Amino acid sequence: MKDNDTGMKDCIVIGAGTAGLSAALTLARARRSTLVIDAGQQSNLAALGIGGLLGHDRRPPAEFYSAGRAQLMAYPSVEIHRDLIADAIQEDDASFTVTYSSGRRERVRSMVLAAGMDYCYPQLHGMDERWGHSVFHCPFCHGWELRDRPMGVLANGAVGVHGALNLRAWSDQITLLTNGSRLTNQQREQLAVGGVGLDERPIAAFDGPGTELRTAVFADGEALSIGALLVKTTLYQRSSLARSLGASLTEPDEMLSVEAIKVDAMFRTGVPGLYAAGDAATSVPPSMAAAMASGYLAGAAAAVQSAAGY
Repeated sequence: MKDNDTGMKDCIVIGAGTAGLSAALTLARARRSTLVIDAGQQSNLAALGIGGLLGHDRRPPAEFYSAGRAQLMAYPSVEIHRDLIADAIQEDDASFTVTYSSGRRERVRSMVLAAGMDYCYPQLHGMDERWGHSVFHCPFCHGWELRDRPMGVLANGAVGVHGALNLRAWSDQITLLTNGSRLTNQQREQLAVGGVGLDERPIAAFDGPGTELRTAVFADGEALSIGALLVKTTLYQRSSLARSLGASLTEPDEMLSVEAIKVDAMFRTGVPGLYAAGDAATSVPPSMAAAMASGYLAGAAAAVQSAAGY
């Protein structure tokens, strides 16, 4: 280590979303010296409110994260840094040396990867400004607030059929929009039996006042009245650290195309001292409730590792 290196800390938590804050709180209460790296990139900041997190239902996400950071700062063993991690390597003794984007370095015994995922969806006009409001990816998170509106589902194939049929719990006016793709006869029959509409025309834009959605406009100029849109979203690793440190990732799946970090029941990656929690890890669906639980378990596992001295 060089002169600008700092002393050894017990754990660094990369990411200050729900999973990262939960892991850090668990470590703090175990009196472990903990660094939390907050890049301010929480995926749900655009949402009006949190859906389905007990005790925080409908709370604005930014308010939730602010309260979480304030709770952490009550513990003297925790430091929160607004920064990015440029690189990380594992030393011969299984500790980690992490390099901030500023060039500063830290040495830590363990690491929790909780940087979240990038949510990628079709780039059609009118989507971005409505994302997290009337355009959404998770009916369990947003369906209640948008209930009983005529809804569209932007997807195709078996994923689109599944999503459209599932959405019937929140509205009885559902139309699957395939944006130019064609369904099989069997898939068409499934939709018909389920009372779901189908439109396979290419889409030009989505329109409405402000963040509200009113119509899907097709390339032929015609429009369909809808008040909400469920979109098939593909998740990608936001950070390259898992790969560079030797953790294994899953193959993309059909539903979310998630390249998730493989973990065990205690969110260990298989690399000594390396844990992963939240959306970025396997077995964690993209929800705050699941992320909070995974963060707790990863933090507990890291705390036990620190106590054991390995």
